[in-house]
Amino acid sequence: MARLGSYRDFSAKASEAGFVLVRVVDAKGSTPRDIDAWMLVSKAAAFGTIGGGRLELEAIDRGREVLAGADAAPMALPLGPAIGQCCGGHVTLSFEIIPPARFGEIETVVQTEDAGDQEVWLFGGGHVGRALAKALLLLPVKVHVVETRADELQMTPDGAERHLTALPEGLVAGLAPGSAIVVLTHDHALDFLIVSAALARDDLAQVGMIGSDTKRATFAHQYVREGGDKARLAKLVCPIGRKIADKRPEVIAATVAADVIAALGDWRQANRQALS
Repeated sequence: MARLGSYRDFSAKASEAGFVLVRVVDAKGSTPRDIDAWMLVSKAAAFGTIGGGRLELEAIDRGREVLAGADAAPMALPLGPAIGQCCGGHVTLSFEIIPPARFGEIETVVQTEDAGDQEVWLFGGGHVGRALAKALLLLPVKVHVVETRADELQMTPDGAERHLTALPEGLVAGLAPGSAIVVLTHDHALDFLIVSAALARDDLAQVGMIGSDTKRATFAHQYVREGGDKARLAKLVCPIGRKIADKRPEVIAATVAADVIAALGDWRQANRQALS
């Protein structure tokens, strides 16, 4: 709910004039954001984004003009050399003044968007797990950390949901569809139980495991030997993250976070109709 808190800070500092809701109402060609992207503009600050760059600066300037009494007519902008952007598309923005009496409406929108964020479950809260939780907390996802060790779980970054359990594999069946799992416990036998439970599901965005090609091969051999469906191994991403020489936890976390966020986006795209 970090975004909701940021909105509350923004709205609390807005003047009696309120703020302006800037929304992308039309987008053609290559554009930084799609239709329905939005941002808020007050006299001294902005919240959210419609794509950054000169487009956003123009929107902020117009928003403040509207707040000061200028015409709130839509603004059409070609994203070309004229405004210093080379996207090549075309965007139309709408402007609406939101007075203090309606701040609650926007808070509900922010809260609803936050509630729709997909979940990422980290099974393991050691050095890499903590670094990965920190990286993911900057992204529009709900972060959960699962540990069997209370002392390790206590070091989980604020903002992540903490789950202490002796049987982490038992949580897998109850995860929301579209969730991503990253397995990085201190125990290979525990890794096997969690991943096996995850591979039994068909509705997860990603099943990832920290490790190596050798670890994957060892897991696959044991999984099939114990009756697992070999075809389901195609869903396992191991090693997860990009293979690079630098193995510091924060660096590993950066590559894994990128892998996870891409998988979540792919799942949303593939399941767009079911979600609407």
